[in-house]
Amino acid sequence: MKIIPYQNNPHHLAQLVDLINYCQNIEAKLAIKMAEQDDVFQIPTYYQQTGGNFWIALDQNQVVGSIALLPIDNQTAVLKKFFTYPKFRGNPVHLGSQLYHELSEFARKNKFERIVLDTPELETRSHYFYEKHGFKQVTPANFNVSYAYPDRNSRLYELYLN
Repeated sequence: MKIIPYQNNPHHLAQLVDLINYCQNIEAKLAIKMAEQDDVFQIPTYYQQTGGNFWIALDQNQVVGSIALLPIDNQTAVLKKFFTYPKFRGNPVHLGSQLYHELSEFARKNKFERIVLDTPELETRSHYFYEKHGFKQVTPANFNVSYAYPDRNSRLYELYLN
């Protein structure tokens, strides 16, 4: 297993689309179309050239996980596109924790002070993960940041970095 910054690779992009579709639509039944998330098709310009990054996890050259950090300004960035196939969650791999570690180290190194995110209300496993890692749920009125996301009765979270 290795986690690397995304590089423009049609094979990996196709696998990433499969991963996102599986997690969002097959597993979670959220009915989110890829047309609602065209950022996936412009990763270098949308994430990497704006001061953020996008990582993929590879298992035998197959994309099995992803996570991204999208800067909003010099202090705040959004955690996005956090997906793993079920067999890589929890013991023994803990791929989610590995991906999150990459993102949080990058955020600290680049002096971001706050990470925010949205996640569908029904994704309780995700809520547990974020809360375990120090994220606090906030109301839309107290979120104080705006970015596009496919809203599925979403919970909003924030984490202030030390």
